[in-house]
Amino acid sequence: MKRLLIIGYGDVARRTLPLLTARYRVFALVRNPAYCASLRERGATPLLGDLDQPHSLRRLAGLAHAVLHFAPPPAQGKTDTRTRNLLRVLSQGTPPERLVYISTSGVYGDCAGAWIDETRPCHATTPRAQRRVDAEQQIRRWAIQQHVNASILRVPGIYAADRLPLARLQNGTPTLDAAEDGYTNHIHADDLARIALAALRHGKPCRIYHASDDQPMKMGDYFDAVADAFGLPRVPRISRTQAQQVLPASLLSFMNESRRLDNRRLREELKVALRYPDLATFLSKDGI
Repeated sequence: MKRLLIIGYGDVARRTLPLLTARYRVFALVRNPAYCASLRERGATPLLGDLDQPHSLRRLAGLAHAVLHFAPPPAQGKTDTRTRNLLRVLSQGTPPERLVYISTSGVYGDCAGAWIDETRPCHATTPRAQRRVDAEQQIRRWAIQQHVNASILRVPGIYAADRLPLARLQNGTPTLDAAEDGYTNHIHADDLARIALAALRHGKPCRIYHASDDQPMKMGDYFDAVADAFGLPRVPRISRTQAQQVLPASLLSFMNESRRLDNRRLREELKVALRYPDLATFLSKDGI
């Protein structure tokens, strides 16, 4: 049985485990020993280590045939030192055959609502997106040098039953007027887990894929749909000028970007049939 290494054991990584353990002997890098018992119960072997501490990663060298890299970059700077540390240790001994990296659609910056495919040049405008661009570039260079089949998934907003903006709706945090609102893209966390597995099986070398559902939405429409499904009041709509005066910069940065992701590569090359092709399917099916 081939060995697979998970880097970054968060929510989506946990959702991948039931899909992986029948196919691979799974190892997972964790910083917190509290996760070890849960991992063992789920059929995986925990490895204690920290991507910010290169000396703690030595056991990863030559360990795995495949790697799922879910770990986010550091919170500061314009480079992803965590990915650099990981790739350095994976270069020692026999490198993996495949690697899948979970990136973000934020690397494109604002596209003024245009439909875009994976050939669109990156134009990251926030430090967090610039760190993702750096990670992607590191991985593609390394994959070519090491002859590794590496796929990059550019992921938009992730949602699930326990990942909905209910607190924001309850707080009544406003969003933009329809005329000034931008498009956002989404993916259900369970679908993203299945996409990661599909990329391991079908991803082409140094290929980028939009891990997005079929239906982009205006941000305000997304909030309205969730509010209606849960019987909550819709949040107020305000102008962009008003938003700049009352909303935090972190929230404004998302509102300043608008794009619609074409996911044909996902469907045609990775052969993924989404369980939740749009938010409405989730809200009307078994999501709530």
